[in-house]
Amino acid sequence: MTWVTIGLSAGSMVGMAVIFSYILGWANRAFHVEVDKNVEKIIEILPGANCGGCGCVGCGEYAEAVVAGEAQVNKCTVGGESVAAEIAAIMGVEVSDTAPIRPLVRCNAHYDDRLQRSEYRGEPTCAAAGLIQGVQGCTYGCLGFGDCVSVCNYDAIHIVDGLAVVDYEKCVGCGACAKACQRGIIAMTPFKYDRILAVTCSNPDSAKDVKAVCRVGCIGCKLCVKSSDLFEMQGNLSAINYEKYSSDHAEGLKKAVDKCKPGCINLVGRPVAGSSTETGPESEDTIDDSTWWTKG
Repeated sequence: MTWVTIGLSAGSMVGMAVIFSYILGWANRAFHVEVDKNVEKIIEILPGANCGGCGCVGCGEYAEAVVAGEAQVNKCTVGGESVAAEIAAIMGVEVSDTAPIRPLVRCNAHYDDRLQRSEYRGEPTCAAAGLIQGVQGCTYGCLGFGDCVSVCNYDAIHIVDGLAVVDYEKCVGCGACAKACQRGIIAMTPFKYDRILAVTCSNPDSAKDVKAVCRVGCIGCKLCVKSSDLFEMQGNLSAINYEKYSSDHAEGLKKAVDKCKPGCINLVGRPVAGSSTETGPESEDTIDDSTWWTKG
C-alpha cells in the first residue's frame, strides 16, 4: 500500500506539473507584449540608476519615452554625453546642444550669518525642524540637517557649517536633493558654463525683515537690475534669467557683483583649478578669473 500511495502521489504531482506548465505557456503567449528592440537596446546602454533625473520613474520608462518620441535622447544626467551619443545613434538622430542641469542652493548663510537662531533638540532632519517655529529667524534659508545629503547616491552634497554645499565634480544632476529639500531652496538650473553666477538667497521679504534674520540675504535694492539686464526682480528678491545668460553680459554681471552689499551674488559650480568650493559659493575674488566662462 505504501508504494501504491507514493506512486499515486508522485503521478499526481507530475500530472499537475504538466497541466500548470501548459497553462503558464499558454498565458505567456496570450498575454505577451512585444517590446520594441530599440527600447531594449537603450535600456542596456542606460546606467540603471533609476534616479528620476530624466523626469521618468526609471530607466525603463525613459527608454520607452525616447522611442515613442516623448523624451529627448540627452536626458540621462547620470550617463552624460557618452550615453546620449549612443542613444542618439540607436534612434538615428543628432544630440541637441543643451546645458546640463545642476542643483543650485539658493542660500549662502552659514551659522554665523544667521540671526535669531535658537537651539534645536528635536529629530535632526529638515522635515522635522521645518515644523518648529523659531529654529532660525529666516524661514526661507537652509536648515542644515542634511535631508538632501541622505538621498544623494553620489556623495555630491554635504553640510558645511550648517549650509548645504554641492560638489559639482561629483554631481550628476539627478535632482534627488532638490526633491528632498523641505524649503525648496535647491533649484535645478541650467549650467551653460562650468561656473555661473547665482543669487544665493530665497528670502522674498522686505529689506528690513531680511536684515533682521540674515547677514547675507538679498535686500531687494535693485542695484543688480540696474547693472545688468540679466537680473530681474521677483517681488523683493533678485533673480537671474538663465535663458539669456552668456559671456556677452560679463561686464554687467561683474558690476552687479560689486554693487551687491550683502554679497548674495556668487559664483557656483566646478572650482577653478587650484581653488576649492568646499565651504560654499566662490568669493568675489574669483569673479575676474579667465576660466569663469569655460564649458565642461
